Amino acid sequence: MAFEELLEKAGGAGLFQTLHVITICFPSIFLPAHMLLENFSAAIPGHRCWVHMLDNSSEVPTNLTPKALLAVSIPPGPNQEPDQCRRFRQPQWQLLDPNATATNWSEAATEPCVDGWVYDHGTFTSTIVTKWDLVCDSQGLKPLAQSIFMSGGLVGTFIWGLLSNRFGRRPMVIWSLLQVAVSGTVTIFAPNFVIYCGLRFASAFGLAGFIMASVTLVMEWIATRRRTVAMTILGCIFGTGQLVLAGLAFVLRDWRALQLAVSVPFFVFFLIFWWMAESARWLIIMGKPDQALLELQKVARINGHKEAKKTLTIEVLTTCMEEEVASSKAQQSVWELFRLPVLRRRTSVLVVVHFSLMISYYGMVLDLQSLGRDIFLLQALFGAIDLLSRAATSLVFRFMGRRLTMAGFQALAGCCILANLLVPQDLQTLRVAFAVLGRGCFGINLTCITLYMAELFPTSLRLMANGFLTSVGRLGAMMGPLLRMTRQAMPLLPPLSYGIIPMVSSLAVLLFLPETKGLSLPDTIQDLESQ
Repeated sequence: MAFEELLEKAGGAGLFQTLHVITICFPSIFLPAHMLLENFSAAIPGHRCWVHMLDNSSEVPTNLTPKALLAVSIPPGPNQEPDQCRRFRQPQWQLLDPNATATNWSEAATEPCVDGWVYDHGTFTSTIVTKWDLVCDSQGLKPLAQSIFMSGGLVGTFIWGLLSNRFGRRPMVIWSLLQVAVSGTVTIFAPNFVIYCGLRFASAFGLAGFIMASVTLVMEWIATRRRTVAMTILGCIFGTGQLVLAGLAFVLRDWRALQLAVSVPFFVFFLIFWWMAESARWLIIMGKPDQALLELQKVARINGHKEAKKTLTIEVLTTCMEEEVASSKAQQSVWELFRLPVLRRRTSVLVVVHFSLMISYYGMVLDLQSLGRDIFLLQALFGAIDLLSRAATSLVFRFMGRRLTMAGFQALAGCCILANLLVPQDLQTLRVAFAVLGRGCFGINLTCITLYMAELFPTSLRLMANGFLTSVGRLGAMMGPLLRMTRQAMPLLPPLSYGIIPMVSSLAVLLFLPETKGLSLPDTIQDLESQ
């Protein structure tokens, strides 16, 4: 707890902290754009098989309408619309007879789309689906691409956690921004689907580093009394970013243009972030008090605390943090999260919470096309409710605290998903309403879990715990899209899983986690036990 006293001498909620949060807000606006990009860049347009008579201008009969040619070339699908994945081997001219019935074509030989597909470009001029024909037998490649992207976050959070604990928060933030900028921009030149997935993996890897290190940096530089406000602001920026994505996707209907629009700004962010200060908490724990003192004095100067030059000395710093430095030397491994009962209990519960939150959240938000045709409006609604819910998080915390907020809204989100199982498909408005309400609950939980997790672990293990638990969350995010691949064989499995899992995890939060509202960030194991 001693660092809180040092931070107050330098100013724990002054101009420096304000500039710090504002700087992180700029790239944070584009985080949802990268994570949810494939709702638009991988949108599946209307399509049918390519047919000689319809699509080869030299063979099109002049005495028949396109509708008649379509009827003799493409069999009707399950919804009586032209089948999207099969065509007749030979034209079925008998179907032009007004008295023709299903028996006139049901036994006619059909075949897959051996010559490719014709796509409806009315909504999108180009997507990765139309570029690499990710339809019909290859339709599972779209959720696979989403899963590969999430796996980049899974690997990234673990690796960045280790690197940040070894080399510091600030260098990892800067490098991750450059990685996102380069890999995201180069993606438009991908010659095939495999390389595209590899570049998306690299982008997710960089995004994971930025999210984890930047949030930790903010948490470790802000006084306890302002921590909730700062995290709420960052959460609102994430919601704003979803609105920005809806607007960009509406204007930029080509996937390459959209990819560039969300990637090139990261080159600018890479340059801006060089001014940021390294975490003094981390510097002290790592045995670098001289550098920590320089950072604290820099913060004090920006905050206008002139007296800090006298009150903040190397002797004061080493004396205040002597116990914390000593206790941190033996805590350098992930296994430390499970060594003591108090850590083991908290880590185990948060493993369940992170996994359940992410598998349900990404299972829902990466599948907008299943909710309605106007995915631009749906994305805007999701962004608006996310912005409102995150803005309300601070108020919710005031009355409910961290533990009840996490458990209550986790359970409510699961209930909304399960409720949609009882709503008929033709009641689209009601289905969207339940989905938007569930999305709002997830918005509150995503803000809550970031703050709650930082308050449950000591400084020496905070980033390590963040990396490990976020990796578990990314595993859930990776499983979310993969679970949708079972929809054709077991249509109820994805929604049941997305609904039941978060409800079960809410019970674990209530039973095994403490309330941390109003408590200072713990620096040692003893601080945890004294809470």
